[in-house]
Amino acid sequence: MRRPAFLSRLPVDPYICALLGTVALAAALPARGGAAPVADGASTGAVALLFFLYGARLSTREAMDGMRHWRLHLTVLACTFAIFPLLGLATRGLVPYVLSPQLQTGLLFLCLVPSTIQSSIAFTSIARGNVAAAVCAGSFSSIIGIVLTPLLAALVLGNSGGGFSPDSLVPILLQLLVPFAAGQLLRRWVAGFLVRHKKVLGYVDRGSILLVVYAAFSEGMVRGIWHQVTVWRLLGLLAAEALVLAVMLTLTTVGARKLGFNREDRIAITFSGSKKSLAAGLPMATVLFGAEAGLAVLPLMLFHQMQLMVCAVLAKRYARQAATLPDPPETPPAPGRPGTQPSGARADAAA
Repeated sequence: MRRPAFLSRLPVDPYICALLGTVALAAALPARGGAAPVADGASTGAVALLFFLYGARLSTREAMDGMRHWRLHLTVLACTFAIFPLLGLATRGLVPYVLSPQLQTGLLFLCLVPSTIQSSIAFTSIARGNVAAAVCAGSFSSIIGIVLTPLLAALVLGNSGGGFSPDSLVPILLQLLVPFAAGQLLRRWVAGFLVRHKKVLGYVDRGSILLVVYAAFSEGMVRGIWHQVTVWRLLGLLAAEALVLAVMLTLTTVGARKLGFNREDRIAITFSGSKKSLAAGLPMATVLFGAEAGLAVLPLMLFHQMQLMVCAVLAKRYARQAATLPDPPETPPAPGRPGTQPSGARADAAA
């Protein structure tokens, strides 16, 4: 989807502008009275649709083929679901001096969601890293996160998550897993349709997330939770998120080098292991937190924009470094298999 010329000069993701506009609409015209159940039902349907499309798009065969690079995938999963949550738990020391308890809960939830797929692949491609590994790492993270994120939330959030409690874990897993599993089961029949209408379904994806955001923030306005947020709290949240992102970028970069990965794999680990998925996190938050989802998703929205801006600069830096490296020798075709492409060509094709 090509961005308009005037938007391409902006440092802000246009979709973030759409999200902020949706928040402003919820603040000005929240769903009240009879409109509230309609918005809630539409949000529930949007979450089910999103996870059905996630399941239908994901090629299980390609994901299983990528398991051969298991060291890289385990490294990314450890960053996403172990190191990130530990950093989130460490931010409890910022309450109540820097963060309010509600914002810290949202920041902790941010640290539990899966890694993003699209932007990790894009930045890995720009930086001339292992694109195929980024594709598989993001796919594994998304699949595992559907189960692991609610489990981790039950473990580390408990009753502090507002509307979320460990007792609601089974219904939550069913609400996320059933549509995803249905998408996987029906993939062989609907995959062709999804490919042919990829552009239209992209609008459906983003529109569904905007609907989820409107319902969550609208309910927060009706309940008056936004009176708890001040400018200083928001500045403190931005500072805490900047620190978390800096720590994760440093750990993934240095850790991948210490573990002996080559340059292309290190790039994939850096971008896949330090990022969080807005597309997966927003609908999960509405299911997990219910009426308290408004404040819970605010840290994720801010972190998403921050990671895009920082990783864009980092990817261009990697690309400049790659331009100064000597070209690797070409790999001759394997005997009996003329025209076989080297792995680098396959990665470029995947990009």
